[in-house]
Amino acid sequence: MDVNEFLAQPLVARVATSGPDIRPVWFLWEGGAFWWLTGSYSRLEQLLAEDSRVALVIDTCDVSAGTVFSVTCRGVAEVVPLDRARAVRKLTRYLGPEDRWPVRFSAPLDDPATKMVRLAPDRPPRLQDRSW
Repeated sequence: MDVNEFLAQPLVARVATSGPDIRPVWFLWEGGAFWWLTGSYSRLEQLLAEDSRVALVIDTCDVSAGTVFSVTCRGVAEVVPLDRARAVRKLTRYLGPEDRWPVRFSAPLDDPATKMVRLAPDRPPRLQDRSW
C-alpha cells in the first residue's frame, strides 16, 4: 500500500495544536494538503490564530492481521474560506451520497461561519509500516 492509497481511506486523523489540544477530524488528502472543516461549533480557528503550528497523525492497527500503518505530519495550518465542492468530497468519503447525510453534517455547509483548515505538511507524508 502506498501513502496516497492509505490516505484515500475514510480514516480519522488526530490533530494537535499548541496548548496542547488534540481533536479527531475527518479529512481529505488532496492537492498535497490535508483539509477539514471548522466553524462556530469549534475553538479551532481561535487556537490556530494564536499558534498555527500543528501535528497530525493517522493510524490503523489490525491485531488479527498483524498490521500497523501510520502517517505523521507537521506544518502550519491555515483557516481558509469554505470550498463547498471540496467539503462535499470530504464528507462523501465518510457519509456516502449527500442526499443521505444527517442534517447535522449538511447544515454547516450553508453556515457562513463554516470554514476549512488546510495543512500542507512540512515534508511529503510517508507511510510507516510497523507490521509484524
